[in-house]
Amino acid sequence: MSARRHPAASAASPTYRVETWGCQMNVLDGERMSGSLESRGYRRATGEEDADVVLLNTCAIREKAEHKVYSALGVLGRRKQERPDLVIGVSGCVAQVESKEILERAPWVDFVLGTGNVEQAGELVDRVRSERKTFTALELPVESPVYQFHQIARGSPFQAYVTIIEGCDQFCTFCIVPFTRGRERSRASAEILAELASLTSRGFTEVTLLGQTVDAYRDPGEGFGLGELLRRAAARTAGLRRLRFITSHPRFMDDDILDALSRGQPIAPYLHMPAQSGSDRVLYRMKRRYDAAQYLDTVARARRAVPDLALSSDFIVGFPGETEGDFQATLDLMANVGFATLFAFKYSPRPGTAAARWGREQAIPDDVASERLARLLTLQEDVQRRAHGDLVGREFEVLVERADGRSQSRGRTPCNRIVHVEGEHLQPGSYARVTITRGLPNSLIGRRAA
Repeated sequence: MSARRHPAASAASPTYRVETWGCQMNVLDGERMSGSLESRGYRRATGEEDADVVLLNTCAIREKAEHKVYSALGVLGRRKQERPDLVIGVSGCVAQVESKEILERAPWVDFVLGTGNVEQAGELVDRVRSERKTFTALELPVESPVYQFHQIARGSPFQAYVTIIEGCDQFCTFCIVPFTRGRERSRASAEILAELASLTSRGFTEVTLLGQTVDAYRDPGEGFGLGELLRRAAARTAGLRRLRFITSHPRFMDDDILDALSRGQPIAPYLHMPAQSGSDRVLYRMKRRYDAAQYLDTVARARRAVPDLALSSDFIVGFPGETEGDFQATLDLMANVGFATLFAFKYSPRPGTAAARWGREQAIPDDVASERLARLLTLQEDVQRRAHGDLVGREFEVLVERADGRSQSRGRTPCNRIVHVEGEHLQPGSYARVTITRGLPNSLIGRRAA
């Protein structure tokens, strides 16, 4: 479902394309910028249509993401030689920290938009088109954020993201987020609940609450945390079938949040809580402020509260100074927990972070890091294969996300596992009871329950 379009919008309207890399928050920022453009009469370019405005919505978490940005800008620079009126913008985390370098390396870029100013996209494009100047908007706000949420051009008609807290105060030694998105700023709960009500009134049934450290949320007026927000959202939002939240920091996963999780539908039995490492020494150097035993204790508390909880995690392999013993501790923690799924990456230094200043003598050779990553993923694949096998015969309510041909559909369980439903062409956005017939390493196979 798209945002309301300007009355003048038509087939003759100028077109735009937003290309997004990175996390769910970047995806939502892309939807917010699309809404800002559509509210001013721009139309989303379709298929191979040559857009009049191209906005690169960037990610700085991994080094390769930056390479993609500059490669894309090279292509756009050649296109602009053919079409001087083409408007090119760069937004997101790379824009926030590398604005000067972007304009030096790609002087054909018309504007650079920081993470705290995404709703200015439409205004800046209009100014570029009328004034033919280069603009930057990079100020990071310090007040509680207020969104024009009615204006967001959602990418799905039934699933939506809602940011509840921006920024991060943790300053982990590997992470650039505090520099790209600023300090923590929580939205007012009243505004969040109003956005949820607006979504469900328009047919959205699944919502994911977002934050770099989502469980650090505190209502700026009343001071309550994520647990109370979840309970209020569940009780006051008619039509809400599933409510998720990501990403959680182990330090802030308190009993109040676990109490909310334990209450069941619409709060989904799923928790994404990155461990990053299983080694106490590495966790200390990462400045995570917990050790492996504390992480495992939090997992145990969560599973006592929600026995069927699906837990996912992030891990960094090859962190500076990581020994084979440190890596083995990570494998041990993984085997102990039995994650439903995880996301693992080789460490890459991010400019401005503490770990990036530690010097080459502590760097792990790339071939060693690659070999460790392969071992970690092999272990996780075996864990998932066995866990999915144990689910055969179980029945789940599946939210259908898409139809794959005439006789198969794909959706997700409340615990966020992917299910391929055979023998059925189900309507995206619908819910179906599905019996699991087979477990694969990364997904489940099922048939609609009788």
